Amino acid sequence: MTNVLVTLLVGIAAVWGAFALWYQASRERTVRLLCLLAWSAFSSGCLAGVWLGFFEAASLAFTAMFVGVLIWWRSLSASNQRRWADDVAQMTQGTVDGDRVTLTNVRDFIWRTESDYTQRWETRHYDLSQLHSLDMIISYWAGPAIAHMLISFGFDGGDHVVFSTEIRREKDEVFSEVGGFFKEFELVIIAADERDIVRLRTNVRREQTYLYRLRINPPAIRSLFLAYLEEANDLARRPRFYHTISGNCTTIVYRMLKRILGRLPFSYRVLLSGYIPEYVHKVGGLDPRFPLAELRAMGYISERARNADQSATFSADIRQGVPSLPTY
Repeated sequence: MTNVLVTLLVGIAAVWGAFALWYQASRERTVRLLCLLAWSAFSSGCLAGVWLGFFEAASLAFTAMFVGVLIWWRSLSASNQRRWADDVAQMTQGTVDGDRVTLTNVRDFIWRTESDYTQRWETRHYDLSQLHSLDMIISYWAGPAIAHMLISFGFDGGDHVVFSTEIRREKDEVFSEVGGFFKEFELVIIAADERDIVRLRTNVRREQTYLYRLRINPPAIRSLFLAYLEEANDLARRPRFYHTISGNCTTIVYRMLKRILGRLPFSYRVLLSGYIPEYVHKVGGLDPRFPLAELRAMGYISERARNADQSATFSADIRQGVPSLPTY
């Protein structure tokens, strides 16, 4: 029984170590492969020793090596100084002076394709006394359980700014859910114009995208805006790694709202971002006059966004047919 338990523990640790080495041992694929082969051979040898009468020596050898791997793993630190992909090359930051907010590095790219675009990073000013609405935009790109969440703040006069929690990819990197568990990417919060960040998903990537008006009182909307700003500023000062579960586009928003609203029940839907509308509806955060299926149908914005394309009234166009919330 002891041998079985040790085999299980060594096996789990060996698999974790293999992934850690593959994603972080080196940028060179050949070096990563050699490290992976050496680690696999060592782990297999220790497992064989456990069953061939060298239980203590094999267990101690693996433990010592695994502790070394953990020490190396802990030494890996996030950085803001890398060759970033263009769409995450800048970090949004901001300052607050009473009701006046100044955001630097607000993204407003003109996307023709994912690889053909005009870069624009702007400084924009917002008056929090004119902040009046909050929308959740969910864009599906990998089946019903996986989606990306954008939070859009609306101001008097029809202006909107979207905050998005994203991986900060380097120029040669592509997204990997598994890599997100193993410090493959840094974390970034991007503020963007809706014609950039929403249109990229609806018109360029052709994702299925839905907009839901959030039923949150005005002081909480303001607090969430400032929480995003605080988080963005903190990331600029102290870089952190993205994590597929604990540090992604929904869990970070959940933690901010929990601080603002107080008690907020946890659900697996917070982790499976594609199901976040069900969660928000259940806790009373969507329009209570309609069942979720109707809200989803009315909030389907992909076709409206494709028709609006580069319209100057893009934000208003994609909200056609989405009912306004009753007075909170």
